[in-house]
Amino acid sequence: MPITSRRLFLGSTLCTFGTGSYLLAQESRDSIPETFARRLVPESPAFEPSTLFLTWHKDPTTTMVIQWIGVRGETSDTTIHYTNNPTSWAPKITTTRSNTPAIEWKSIKTGIRPYPMTDFQVFRAEITGLTPGTEYAFKIGKSSGIYRFRTMPAKATDTITFVSGGDVGINSAAVANNLMAARQNPHFAIVGGDLGYDNGRSVDVSIAFIRNWSKTMIDSEGRLIPMVTCIGNHEVDGGYSTNRAKAPFYLALFDGLFTETSYNQLDFGDYLSLVLLDTAHLSPIGGEQTAWLEKILKDREDLAHTICVNHVPAYPSHRNPKGTPATDARKATLGTGEENRKFWVPLFDKYRVPLVLEHHDHTFKRTKPLIGGLPNDNGVLYLGDGSWGRLRIPRPNDDLNVMVKTSSDYHITLHKIQGQERFHMAMDEKARVMDVSRTGQRKKGIVAARG
Repeated sequence: MPITSRRLFLGSTLCTFGTGSYLLAQESRDSIPETFARRLVPESPAFEPSTLFLTWHKDPTTTMVIQWIGVRGETSDTTIHYTNNPTSWAPKITTTRSNTPAIEWKSIKTGIRPYPMTDFQVFRAEITGLTPGTEYAFKIGKSSGIYRFRTMPAKATDTITFVSGGDVGINSAAVANNLMAARQNPHFAIVGGDLGYDNGRSVDVSIAFIRNWSKTMIDSEGRLIPMVTCIGNHEVDGGYSTNRAKAPFYLALFDGLFTETSYNQLDFGDYLSLVLLDTAHLSPIGGEQTAWLEKILKDREDLAHTICVNHVPAYPSHRNPKGTPATDARKATLGTGEENRKFWVPLFDKYRVPLVLEHHDHTFKRTKPLIGGLPNDNGVLYLGDGSWGRLRIPRPNDDLNVMVKTSSDYHITLHKIQGQERFHMAMDEKARVMDVSRTGQRKKGIVAARG
């Protein structure tokens, strides 16, 4: 693959990708609130990385990972300086030099590693030892603007919000949904696979996705919104049943969480666990991943909020769930989600996972609460199906008789955790409410799910 040029990379416009070149998404660019830029970069800084974004490797109540893609020499100092002193982002609260308190900045060095197939580098710093539920500001060296984030609270005593979706891409619909999602002021966002559709081969697409995220996923208070992901087929050259070398761009950015395996859990204090799964892209569904999943769910069966996230759905809304039998077993094909239903669904049922977030089919779907694939008021709710920026028509026949609602609309879902309950509201790119559901109290492995 040819090396992407620095001139192309260093552009700062929101982009779609077509006919082999970047095109300006004028509609999306014009819709970005100017207050975002003013809050983050009030003094036209000399260094403003267009690919800056946040994620996590460890407990989000006390850590934050800051990353960007760039080239050596863009700025002479890549040290991260950070503080929880509000004066750093709101200097107007002081009036005279004599009563201006000194801001104490802590510092951490940034690690540098290659970005595959290019002359670019990934710059990464993981800040640890942060205070839960606290606003922070940070800057890069001495020449960047000031950016903001917040750590997750130590306890789920206040409402916690996050957004989820999948199958994003880099078109104008994806950017519109980014902007709409950011306006909900979520604590974080989950992308359940198929981020930019780089297919493990297109560095241009991989960078365009990160640039769009960096530009748009900023809440109304000027805070960057962290991204949590799981892997999808379009992160992988070949899509399925391959190895880590085939997902170069995805793992260059997210291997801090997926260090040895392409699945893992992210625990938020003692109240929330996101179980991030690989639907046979780099790791088989059965075998080691299923054994790991049972251990993780068993260890968390008394946790109030355990949410599983996977790309290919157990209960697809567009693709055929039943497959094609054949006289010659070698020519038989599995239905979409068949292995999920064989290996994972029994564990979701056994440990009463309240919610599974699914993607891949490019529609909206909500199932009935299910146990063993049958309706049950105390069952597991499956939400998805990945239409952040890609669309398909739902399957006309509900072959497994599990669906409550499907539609062919772009959407993300806004989730709210309140005490022992979770509320889920699907919204289209214009913030119109498409669907509302609720998953209730989880007690001794039993969850009451209603919608």
